[in-house]
Amino acid sequence: MADKSVGTESFATETQEKVERKLRWAIVGCGGIATTHLNAIAKIPEIEVVGGCDIKPERLQLMRDKYGMTATYEKWDDLLADLKPDVIDVCTPNGVHMPATVAALNAGCHVITEKPMAMTPAECQMMIDAAKANNKKLAVGFQFRYHPKTEFLVRAREAGDIGDIMFVKCQALRRRGIPNWGVFGQKALQGGGPMIDIGVHIMESAHYGIGSPKPVAASGNIWTYIGDKPSEVLSHWPNWDWKTFTVEDLAIGQIRFENGAIMQVESSFSAHIEKDVFNFQVMGTKGGYNWETNTLFTDHAGCMVNSQAAWLPSTEFGELFVRKLKNFASGCLNNTPLRAPGEAGLAVQKMIDGIYRSAEAGKEVTID
Repeated sequence: MADKSVGTESFATETQEKVERKLRWAIVGCGGIATTHLNAIAKIPEIEVVGGCDIKPERLQLMRDKYGMTATYEKWDDLLADLKPDVIDVCTPNGVHMPATVAALNAGCHVITEKPMAMTPAECQMMIDAAKANNKKLAVGFQFRYHPKTEFLVRAREAGDIGDIMFVKCQALRRRGIPNWGVFGQKALQGGGPMIDIGVHIMESAHYGIGSPKPVAASGNIWTYIGDKPSEVLSHWPNWDWKTFTVEDLAIGQIRFENGAIMQVESSFSAHIEKDVFNFQVMGTKGGYNWETNTLFTDHAGCMVNSQAAWLPSTEFGELFVRKLKNFASGCLNNTPLRAPGEAGLAVQKMIDGIYRSAEAGKEVTID
């Protein structure tokens, strides 16, 4: 059975309510992704940024100089005690998502955390439990749920155009795209490589698009063969820290769902392929869908028909952040549905964890 709590609400819901006050919003982790959040927040009048936290003084200086953030802290406990914000926006490396989120929830804040939700399913569950115990909202920053192409698939599925979904193929592949900033190559801080960093995006949007069925088993493997060595090959992100690179270059996995459907996942930082790919394809009993080309495949009037939307809203990357943060703000202020609640993050985390566990065990593993 699909998880009905994870998303078939009206896509316009978060824009329909009027608010009488602003959310006092603070950011924990003021690195690169936080600037994307701040640029999006500037377009959301319901949000007032009141402060930020980071362990690097230079990032806090940037927040003060460029974004006018007057209250900055190196410890989130100090921020929580001094500012008492309504919302904490967690933009730290993956390994810090859980402790920062639980601390904020226990301090009485709503929390939205960047993807992936945490390092393990157990950490995700701790976050969900803390949200319930404190009666606070918890969401995960899965912006591709708000992509018009994903929304088109949801509408087509709900209209019966797809039928019973049998198979979905997810690809988040880079030919040579190892991040040369941050800690993306350090397993202890990130939990993994491309599968948990970029594979998570295509997996979560596909899982949402097909109705969020329950995952029950996983199989897969991972390989490291480029990132842990110096390289003189020309690429747009050269000179990554190969000495601390402890994650995979390539991850391949398969998820089996309770309803019998299969999800295949391919994700890479480095792979000998023709070009980068970010796409998923769906096959159902009545129709199929290609996310990248926004094409619905059906039979109609005695013919095989390929259909595309004549018009879709903007797909500019920053606009997706506006949509996801606006959805969360509306949920906090108006109690409207969250499109990516903590339970959605847990389901995706279980799939990623299952593939990594299968790679280590050398066999299929069950997902509880």
